[in-house]
Amino acid sequence: MGKFFENLHRVLGAGLVLAIIVAFLRHGDQLSTELYWAGVMRWIHVFFGILWIGLLYYFNFVQIPTMPKIPAELKPAVGKHIAPAALFFFRWAAAGTVLFGVLTAGANHYIVEALTLQPGTITIGIGMWLALLMAANVWFVIWPNQKKALGIVDASADEKAKAARIAMIASRTNTMLSIPMLYCMVMQKMG
Repeated sequence: MGKFFENLHRVLGAGLVLAIIVAFLRHGDQLSTELYWAGVMRWIHVFFGILWIGLLYYFNFVQIPTMPKIPAELKPAVGKHIAPAALFFFRWAAAGTVLFGVLTAGANHYIVEALTLQPGTITIGIGMWLALLMAANVWFVIWPNQKKALGIVDASADEKAKAARIAMIASRTNTMLSIPMLYCMVMQKMG
């Protein structure tokens, strides 16, 4: 049994199979309804959102504060292996969150209303705008600067230091924005 849990893909696949079983047992008679598929879109949106914000919090609560305490000879393990892998999932989770958020809003027929902050969708609309800003920050500020800071692209020592600071400030900005964004996502039914 231990070998099974050593393989992330098997664990994810098993989780998906279990979710499908639950879906058939609980909602088998609703699988062809628009409401059901809107729920599936929301479920996938939440999955990607948890991955994205979880990694954002990992970077800001764990990696950034811990890096100065790591001995110099151990830092390359983080910079060359852990951070690039985490950033891969971070940026694609951001993209998945936005994609399935838009699909969820479309499936629930409120995308235009939410993005234009019309009555009844103002809270979710603010959350959507915050998430879009955060995703843009991931792809157009954090990731380009992290590539320099981590040596994925060529940069001088000064450029790496400057890029690391810009990426950190952008990441802290996203951490700040995540708090009202999460509030809006949870409180959407309030209007």
